[in-house]
Amino acid sequence: MDRVFFSIGCAFGLVGVALGAFAAHALKARIAPELLATFEVGVRYQLLHALALLAVAWAHTRWPGRRVHCSAWLFIVGTLLFSGSLYALSLTGLRGLGMVTPLGGVALLAGWLCLLAAPWR
Repeated sequence: MDRVFFSIGCAFGLVGVALGAFAAHALKARIAPELLATFEVGVRYQLLHALALLAVAWAHTRWPGRRVHCSAWLFIVGTLLFSGSLYALSLTGLRGLGMVTPLGGVALLAGWLCLLAAPWR
């Protein structure tokens, strides 16, 4: 699974950089500044958790087990929900999409908690 988590982390990083460039060049003149800032928060968290998945891939080789495995999936789901909802909110302006964002945030926090616990099983 370490290769899977590493690959997903790399894919999140690749897409995060592309979305950041898209925001800086294509969205800047098309959406309101507060929506652009929201989009950029999504990019920031996606890139941060891309790196977290690389750390999880390493941790999986060092402390294999359920906690590391769960942290990876929580980071993946959390990033998709958190960043994805911010992207959708920014591009559509539908504020109701923001209700999904906290669910992603909770998943990200749970992922960090699982990773924190991994070496102490």
